[in-house]
Amino acid sequence: MITDRDTTEITFEMQPSLTDAQVEELFMDAWGEAPPVPYGRVLARSLTWVAAFQGDALVGFVNLAWDGGAHAFVTDAMVRSDLRQRGIGLELVGRAVEAARAAGVRWIHADYEPHLDGFFAKAGFLNTRARVLHVRSGT
Repeated sequence: MITDRDTTEITFEMQPSLTDAQVEELFMDAWGEAPPVPYGRVLARSLTWVAAFQGDALVGFVNLAWDGGAHAFVTDAMVRSDLRQRGIGLELVGRAVEAARAAGVRWIHADYEPHLDGFFAKAGFLNTRARVLHVRSGT
Protein backbone atom coordinates (compact mmCIF):
# COMPACT_ATOMS: atom_id res chain seq x y z
CA MET A 1 0.00 0.00 0.00
CA ILE A 2 1.35 3.45 -0.91
CA THR A 3 0.17 6.63 0.76
CA ASP A 4 -0.21 9.72 -1.40
CA ARG A 5 0.99 13.10 -0.11
CA ASP A 6 -2.67 13.95 0.48
CA THR A 7 -2.77 10.98 2.90
CA THR A 8 -5.21 9.12 0.68
CA GLU A 9 -4.13 5.52 0.37
CA ILE A 10 -3.34 3.89 -2.95
CA THR A 11 -4.51 0.28 -3.01
CA PHE A 12 -3.72 -2.40 -5.58
CA GLU A 13 -5.99 -5.12 -6.91
CA MET A 14 -5.35 -8.08 -9.18
CA GLN A 15 -7.91 -8.48 -11.96
CA PRO A 16 -10.57 -6.15 -10.60
CA SER A 17 -13.73 -5.58 -12.61
CA LEU A 18 -13.24 -2.38 -14.56
CA THR A 19 -15.64 -0.44 -16.70
CA ASP A 20 -14.64 0.81 -20.13
CA ALA A 21 -15.30 4.34 -18.82
CA GLN A 22 -12.77 3.93 -15.99
CA VAL A 23 -10.09 2.66 -18.34
CA GLU A 24 -10.88 5.31 -20.96
CA GLU A 25 -10.53 8.11 -18.41
CA LEU A 26 -7.10 6.85 -17.33
CA PHE A 27 -6.01 6.37 -20.96
CA MET A 28 -7.03 9.94 -21.75
CA ASP A 29 -4.95 11.26 -18.87
CA ALA A 30 -1.93 9.04 -19.62
CA TRP A 31 -1.86 9.00 -23.42
CA GLY A 32 -4.18 11.78 -24.55
CA GLU A 33 -6.48 9.36 -26.34
CA ALA A 34 -8.94 6.59 -25.60
CA PRO A 35 -8.07 2.92 -26.10
CA PRO A 36 -8.70 1.81 -29.70
CA VAL A 37 -11.30 -0.81 -28.68
CA PRO A 38 -13.54 -1.34 -25.65
CA TYR A 39 -10.98 -2.51 -23.10
CA GLY A 40 -13.04 -5.46 -21.91
CA ARG A 41 -12.11 -7.15 -25.20
CA VAL A 42 -8.44 -6.76 -24.31
CA LEU A 43 -8.81 -8.04 -20.76
CA ALA A 44 -10.66 -11.15 -21.95
CA ARG A 45 -7.40 -12.26 -23.60
CA SER A 46 -4.99 -11.22 -20.85
CA LEU A 47 -3.04 -13.37 -18.42
CA THR A 48 -3.76 -10.78 -15.74
CA TRP A 49 -3.97 -7.09 -15.03
CA VAL A 50 -3.25 -4.97 -11.99
CA ALA A 51 -5.04 -1.78 -11.02
CA ALA A 52 -4.25 0.96 -8.52
CA PHE A 53 -7.08 2.85 -6.84
CA GLN A 54 -7.28 5.98 -4.78
CA GLY A 55 -10.58 5.48 -3.07
CA ASP A 56 -12.87 4.35 -5.90
CA ALA A 57 -10.89 6.14 -8.61
CA LEU A 58 -8.72 4.11 -10.99
CA VAL A 59 -5.33 5.85 -10.88
CA GLY A 60 -2.97 3.22 -12.28
CA PHE A 61 -3.09 0.15 -14.44
CA VAL A 62 -0.96 -2.43 -16.22
CA ASN A 63 -2.07 -5.24 -18.51
CA LEU A 64 -0.17 -8.48 -18.94
CA ALA A 65 -0.97 -10.06 -22.28
CA TRP A 66 0.53 -13.42 -23.18
CA ASP A 67 0.97 -16.12 -25.76
CA GLY A 68 -0.44 -18.84 -23.49
CA GLY A 69 3.02 -20.20 -22.80
CA ALA A 70 6.49 -18.83 -22.14
CA HIS A 71 6.04 -15.18 -23.16
CA ALA A 72 4.06 -12.36 -21.59
CA PHE A 73 3.84 -8.73 -22.60
CA VAL A 74 3.46 -5.68 -20.37
CA THR A 75 1.08 -3.31 -22.15
CA ASP A 76 -0.68 -0.11 -21.25
CA ALA A 77 1.31 0.60 -18.08
CA MET A 78 0.01 3.93 -16.84
CA VAL A 79 -0.42 6.07 -13.75
CA ARG A 80 -2.54 9.17 -13.51
CA SER A 81 -0.32 12.16 -14.30
CA ASP A 82 -0.63 13.87 -10.90
CA LEU A 83 0.43 10.70 -9.04
CA ARG A 84 3.55 9.75 -10.99
CA GLN A 85 7.03 9.40 -9.50
CA ARG A 86 5.68 7.79 -6.31
CA GLY A 87 6.38 4.13 -7.03
CA ILE A 88 2.85 3.25 -8.13
CA GLY A 89 3.92 2.14 -11.62
CA LEU A 90 6.76 0.03 -10.24
CA GLU A 91 4.36 -1.65 -7.82
CA LEU A 92 1.90 -2.37 -10.64
CA VAL A 93 4.58 -3.91 -12.87
CA GLY A 94 6.12 -5.82 -9.96
CA ARG A 95 2.80 -7.45 -9.14
CA ALA A 96 2.26 -8.33 -12.81
CA VAL A 97 5.73 -9.90 -12.94
CA GLU A 98 4.96 -12.02 -9.87
CA ALA A 99 1.72 -13.22 -11.45
CA ALA A 100 3.60 -14.13 -14.63
CA ARG A 101 6.20 -16.03 -12.63
CA ALA A 102 3.46 -17.96 -10.83
CA ALA A 103 1.89 -18.84 -14.22
CA GLY A 104 5.19 -20.29 -15.49
CA VAL A 105 6.04 -17.47 -17.88
CA ARG A 106 9.76 -17.40 -18.78
CA TRP A 107 10.08 -14.08 -20.62
CA ILE A 108 8.25 -10.78 -20.16
CA HIS A 109 8.48 -8.21 -22.92
CA ALA A 110 7.56 -4.56 -22.41
CA ASP A 111 5.55 -2.50 -24.86
CA TYR A 112 6.87 0.99 -24.23
CA GLU A 113 8.17 4.22 -25.70
CA PRO A 114 11.81 5.38 -25.36
CA HIS A 115 11.04 7.98 -22.68
CA LEU A 116 10.12 5.05 -20.39
CA ASP A 117 13.57 3.40 -20.58
CA GLY A 118 14.47 4.51 -17.04
CA PHE A 119 11.19 3.25 -15.62
CA PHE A 120 11.53 -0.20 -17.15
CA ALA A 121 15.19 -0.39 -16.10
CA LYS A 122 14.11 0.26 -12.49
CA ALA A 123 11.51 -2.49 -12.90
CA GLY A 124 14.30 -4.93 -13.82
CA PHE A 125 13.82 -5.13 -17.58
CA LEU A 126 16.92 -5.61 -19.70
CA ASN A 127 17.82 -3.09 -22.38
CA THR A 128 17.26 -5.02 -25.62
CA ARG A 129 16.46 -4.28 -29.22
CA ALA A 130 13.13 -5.26 -30.68
CA ARG A 131 11.29 -4.70 -33.92
CA VAL A 132 7.77 -3.34 -34.05
CA LEU A 133 5.36 -2.91 -36.95
CA HIS A 134 2.60 -0.34 -36.57
CA VAL A 135 0.01 -2.02 -38.79
CA ARG A 136 -2.18 1.03 -39.29
CA SER A 137 0.63 3.18 -40.64
CA GLY A 138 2.83 0.43 -42.08
CA THR A 139 5.89 1.80 -40.26
